[in-house]
Amino acid sequence: MAGHLIRITALFLFSFVGVAQQTADDIRRVFLDASSDRVLVASHRATHHRYPENSLKAIEEAIRLGVDIVEIDVKVSKDGIPFLMHDRTMNRTTTGKGDPEEYTWEELQQFYIVDKGRQTNLKIPTLEDALNIADGKIMVDLDMKTDRIEAVAAVVKKTETSDYVMFFDSDFEVLLRLKAISSEFMIMPRTHAVTEIDSAIALFDPPAIHIDFSFYTKESVAMIRSSHARAWINALGDCDDDIRAGKTKRTLKKLLQNGASIIQTDEPALLLEFLREHGYRPEYLRAKK
Repeated sequence: MAGHLIRITALFLFSFVGVAQQTADDIRRVFLDASSDRVLVASHRATHHRYPENSLKAIEEAIRLGVDIVEIDVKVSKDGIPFLMHDRTMNRTTTGKGDPEEYTWEELQQFYIVDKGRQTNLKIPTLEDALNIADGKIMVDLDMKTDRIEAVAAVVKKTETSDYVMFFDSDFEVLLRLKAISSEFMIMPRTHAVTEIDSAIALFDPPAIHIDFSFYTKESVAMIRSSHARAWINALGDCDDDIRAGKTKRTLKKLLQNGASIIQTDEPALLLEFLREHGYRPEYLRAKK
């Protein structure tokens, strides 16, 4: 029991240390340095283990924990308002039904967020509100769940957050359209095979490339790092299960042994703690103004 209390206390203290010592500028500087030894943590759908996925509260919690990157999903309403939601339909995560992109924003605001089967008093958030909360505090990975990219790009420009936002998709055509809107946008392509890495580098000169375990090798990561980019790997699923179970040595070996340096997880608080314990979270040096 005493050991368990010590672990909880340490986790609590670490979370506040992380917040005090990093800003979005600090994170961006390290993020863009592919040679950095610091392993970055991305929180999947914000912190949906504690608050509803893609909610403003879940983003605020990621910031409080000291997470580096918050991953959120974006769609666009029928009348052009970008908002946060993951699924093709809103059946699972709201009190509404059907394709949310077929509703106007006013219509979408009639519904409430549903979390783990229970209705909350929270409404569907706009992307603009999410970026305003994140601005200056955390980097953002925008998972594009829409083809209406112009509206999304307009919000990023309006909020002046392009320094902290990455656009993520597996559809290279969508990403090329975004790159055409602004060459300054940071693009993170998802690759499905080692043969796609060269194309991703040539097309986007990305700061990070999403890879899967099926081709997670030292050779594939070396290709990515040779272009001054970071390799992004997911802990989602089995690795997160091991993190919950405290099997840290085996988990970290699987995630880091070939050189990936960004980990996306459903357990950001636990992963941050484990990475600190094993020396993968050296303190930030304050970014120069």
